[in-house]
Amino acid sequence: MHRVAITGLGAVTPVGNSVSEMWENIKAGKCGIGFITRFDTSDYKVKVAAEVKDFDPLTVMDKSEVRKSDRFTQLAMAATAEAMDVCGLVSGENIAPDRFGVYFGSGIGGMETFITDVIKCHEGGPRKVSPYMVPAMIINMAAGTIAIKYKCKGPAIPVVTACATSTNAIGEAYRAIKHGYADAIIAGGSESAILPVSVAGFANMHALSESEDPMRASLPFNANRAGFVMGEGAAVMVLEEMEHAKARGAHVYGELCGYGSTCDAHHITAPDPEAEGGAAAIKMAYDEAGVDTDDIYINAHGTGTSLNDASETVAIKKALGEDRAYKISVSSTKSMTGHMLGAAGAVEAVISTLALRDGIVPPTINLDEQDPACDLNCTPNVAVKRDLKLCLSTSLGFGGHNACVAIKKAEQ
Repeated sequence: MHRVAITGLGAVTPVGNSVSEMWENIKAGKCGIGFITRFDTSDYKVKVAAEVKDFDPLTVMDKSEVRKSDRFTQLAMAATAEAMDVCGLVSGENIAPDRFGVYFGSGIGGMETFITDVIKCHEGGPRKVSPYMVPAMIINMAAGTIAIKYKCKGPAIPVVTACATSTNAIGEAYRAIKHGYADAIIAGGSESAILPVSVAGFANMHALSESEDPMRASLPFNANRAGFVMGEGAAVMVLEEMEHAKARGAHVYGELCGYGSTCDAHHITAPDPEAEGGAAAIKMAYDEAGVDTDDIYINAHGTGTSLNDASETVAIKKALGEDRAYKISVSSTKSMTGHMLGAAGAVEAVISTLALRDGIVPPTINLDEQDPACDLNCTPNVAVKRDLKLCLSTSLGFGGHNACVAIKKAEQ
């Protein structure tokens, strides 16, 4: 079995369009939620979202590529460009192309492209539909575009498990390297679904917060929580076989050391209140990591919905035992980024890696009235210094998908 190093990080998020900007704002408890600017919300009960600000795809793609691609792919390319600049891998030079892969997904994919061309077809007939509609909208195209640009001729797989998508992508990439199927994989996820139809769909199923105060909208673990806030963005981890990374002198941010993946097989949207599946995924990742410590940080899925946060609290207790569960640190950075859907897990895995590196537990902001059903140490409002030995990042998706990855310091 091979060890798996993290040698590159990239992110485009509502709280920063680079890893360093995002991390500084996360540590400071800065909220990236605001009023929706991408469409007129006059007829909508939902008024706020966590939008990416000041994003220019032309910094990483040329005009013809931008014209032929959806925003979710553009965000993916920006996050990947940062991670690849950092990691220093060059296909055909310091890694064999057929040993270099891409595991990159999206929960929804090219929704904007789909909506735009449906309107064109309805209003102007079939001739008005773009010839680029299909390649722009299909979910695998972010992975495909990344593979083309960076000449990744190994496994290229787009994972799709709703809000667990990018945690599963990272976890499956970890397993592929661990078991010898690749030497390095670009892993992560992207999402761009702050659009009229998707916001209406989530709102009509009563999943979204209807608060008109951006600071009181995303409230994980809070007794007053009333739905999640939609976010967007992308994040990438470059995973690399440890000896391969050492041989080329790569900087190692941390070691991915555990992964769990299960399904509730319970309900299409609601989590199992007994949290057996979530607990099993967390326990798998924790047990595989093999780090016996109470100095753990869990970046929880923590959406701010009534069912999720209580169920996830139960899952953590079952996975680690109540005694240890009350000793560890937990937080939900969705209180700042909103819920980035298919990109959420990757963003939170990046944040967990930085938390471990710097010994800082990010806060759950606006946690002024913690729900007794969510009674763990949820790091209210202010980041906390802690000498962390292990980080776990959990994601739970519609369809009952549960995923968790474990990260430890490289020197361990």
